[in-house]
Amino acid sequence: MRPVYFLGIFIPLAVGLELAEASPVIVFFAAALGVIPTAALMGESTEHLAARSGPGIGGLLNVTFGNAPELIIAFFALEKGLQEVVKASIAGSILGNVLLVLGASMLVGGWNREKQTFNSTAAMAQSGMLLLALLALILPALFELINGGGLPPVSEEGAGFAESCGGIGSANCSDLKTMSFIVAIILIGSYAAGLLFSLKTHRSLFNPYSEDEEHEGGTWTTKRALISLAVAGVLVGLMSEVLVGSIEEASKDIGISQFFVGIFIVAIVGNAAEHWVAVLVAAKNKMDLAVNIAIGSSAQIALFVAPVLVLLSFVFGPEPMPLVFNGYELGAMIFAVLIANFLTQDGESNWFEGLQLIAVYAVMGVVFYFA
Repeated sequence: MRPVYFLGIFIPLAVGLELAEASPVIVFFAAALGVIPTAALMGESTEHLAARSGPGIGGLLNVTFGNAPELIIAFFALEKGLQEVVKASIAGSILGNVLLVLGASMLVGGWNREKQTFNSTAAMAQSGMLLLALLALILPALFELINGGGLPPVSEEGAGFAESCGGIGSANCSDLKTMSFIVAIILIGSYAAGLLFSLKTHRSLFNPYSEDEEHEGGTWTTKRALISLAVAGVLVGLMSEVLVGSIEEASKDIGISQFFVGIFIVAIVGNAAEHWVAVLVAAKNKMDLAVNIAIGSSAQIALFVAPVLVLLSFVFGPEPMPLVFNGYELGAMIFAVLIANFLTQDGESNWFEGLQLIAVYAVMGVVFYFA
């Protein structure tokens, strides 16, 4: 058994501390440690599935289960009307995957190698989907600016719909609600088309699998891998929910803003599965899977998770959530996605490129801290 699984003791400990109403800071750190072994189990399960079905399907399964915590966390935040916190976590997840996860994968995987290679066609297809999704996320904010409104402020409490409309009037707020709903439907349709492209019509590009490929230590059966992946997904979701439940009070005790928590800390913890798996497989020189996980997870956040949350807000939230991000979020996402598109064009990576991505993410973190 891997030593990391011994951290599993923090899973019941975090739940027990929350039920006992212990200090939010203690609950926060216990839940954060509890995420690590569940992410490790998810990584091992995904690796075994990828050995049987190829990196495309393996990466898809991983980002699906890996992004479940973000969806669960955001759903509860929507019910409380914390729409700006939800949008911060969406932006943070995109940034974390294309900068931190991809950067760490390139750094670790290329440290003792001159370079690593991956399928540039598959990577560019994912990056292209992400770029198109970014355009859809930017246009509602552009609409608001052109019509005399302002972008949402960086709010400690997580501004609701009225603040998100920028005070430009009920007519434009109504337009933004309708626009966000239609854009969400289009994005989900685009995501479905992307699945058809990667898993059926162009399967060979995303699944360069050889029957002769051997998995170290033997390969799990598909049933065992799927069950382990499902259990890991549930536990990651549970730990993420406990962690976020303690974040509001913990942030006050530690002395950091809720905006920073949403766009930086929640994104890192919520994407722990992708962090672990992508770095693990990159170290084993499986950059196709690492790139599919990093870029694919961001694309799924933008094309599926974000629009689903918009649709859910029409039913469960106090008010529908418009897809209007604040200036920090928009600027950071634009630069991050453009950088990811540039670095995946040639199908090669090295440790220095990974270090540069991590440096960009660190700079953004500093700015978010002072925002």
